[in-house]
Amino acid sequence: MNFKTIFRSFKNKDMRKRIFAVIGILIAYRLLAHIPVPLGDATTFRQAVDNLISGTDLGGFINLISGGGLTNFSIILVGLSPYITASIVMQLLTKAIPRMEELNNDGETGRRKISQWTRILTVPLAILQSIAYIYILFQEVLAAGTTGTIAPTFQEWALAIAAMTAGSILLMWLGELITEQGIGNGISTVIFCSIVSAFPRTFASMTQQLFDTSEGTLDLFGWLNIPVNPTMFFIMLGLTVGLIIVIYILIKINEAQRIITINYAKRVHGNSAYGGIKSIMPIKLIAAGVVPVIFAVAFLSVPAFIGQLILKADPNSTIAANMISWFSAPSASTYDAAIGIQGTDFIYPVLYFLLVVMFTYFYTSIVFNAQEIAENLQKQGGFIEGVRPGKQTEKYFNKVVNRLNLFGALALGLIAMLPYIVDYIFIVTLGYPLGLSISGTGLLIVVTVALENLRQLNSRALMVTYDDYQ
Repeated sequence: MNFKTIFRSFKNKDMRKRIFAVIGILIAYRLLAHIPVPLGDATTFRQAVDNLISGTDLGGFINLISGGGLTNFSIILVGLSPYITASIVMQLLTKAIPRMEELNNDGETGRRKISQWTRILTVPLAILQSIAYIYILFQEVLAAGTTGTIAPTFQEWALAIAAMTAGSILLMWLGELITEQGIGNGISTVIFCSIVSAFPRTFASMTQQLFDTSEGTLDLFGWLNIPVNPTMFFIMLGLTVGLIIVIYILIKINEAQRIITINYAKRVHGNSAYGGIKSIMPIKLIAAGVVPVIFAVAFLSVPAFIGQLILKADPNSTIAANMISWFSAPSASTYDAAIGIQGTDFIYPVLYFLLVVMFTYFYTSIVFNAQEIAENLQKQGGFIEGVRPGKQTEKYFNKVVNRLNLFGALALGLIAMLPYIVDYIFIVTLGYPLGLSISGTGLLIVVTVALENLRQLNSRALMVTYDDYQ
């Protein structure tokens, strides 16, 4: 990454225009996060949202990727989840239906058609999710007994659902506008902005605790007294050092790849010779990216969510209480110091880790087609030294990817479990969990998207500054 080239490219008018366009789109997105859904009293629904977020991991995760849209009960409450779901469904259908696979391999025209179908599928999914969220939140309001100020008519329900659906489609459009600027994937950038937008609030809260000297001040070596909370000071120092180390490891893991040398046979056509060259094929350590972690979170959130619905219908249901207890992530709010760590506290982290590993293998098999790559190499006259073209090359690729998946899946699972590992360490050493505000998933998304956007920004900077090197 050449930052000098990136800074030099800012002199280019087109480059400045693209960067300001992306910044303007992100500002518009953040403004949308504060426009409430036109349904009843927004304050009442915000209270219901707080209950939903604190009660389920799915609610907290949706709020994370929507940039606080769930907390604010805004029109972008649904977020990009319908588009992400539609994209995953279309990817699966592309592999399952031969006609769609042919269309995908047909070039840019075929991929544009599949993209258009993805957008169309996003609309009904956004409507369904809007209806589901409105219903769940209204049930929370009913349970709280605060419906006296709310008596929505059918027209008001329809307007609220239409506003939430429009907000989701608008986010998809903003993401595609960012992609068109050529300095990053728009959808990923919007999610990145959503996660980063929570950092100032977290930093302000920790700073407030740092300067709370009601329990004493920090005394260094008996001659220097600093007016800060000593416990919080060392916690923040440890977190800062740990964060730097984790980000460094994340970058290394995200950029890690296996380089395979491809040889091309020499061909003679008339008086010209073609081929006889070597190239490389990089295979990423984690080809599936953060998708397995997102799948695992969504999968594990469903039983706890169903348990809450059952518990509202039958408050004495033991099964519902166990479903909530077993399938909810351990946190500072659920920890009981009098009881300590129980065996059930390990159910969620263990299942989480196993699901991340399983989904890593599953999704990698979708995004990396060894048979297709081997056939294309054979058609182009490419081969791997010591490996026969065709089936043997396919087996070689599968063997390499499976080995990479083993380490990559374990690394991805450990990264996703970092908050729980830190909490257990604090419980054993200090007697209480720390309760990290950002999950390993969020940190992984932030690092991955930042690296990818910097890479694309660097490529465009090289294009606009090419004449400077002539």
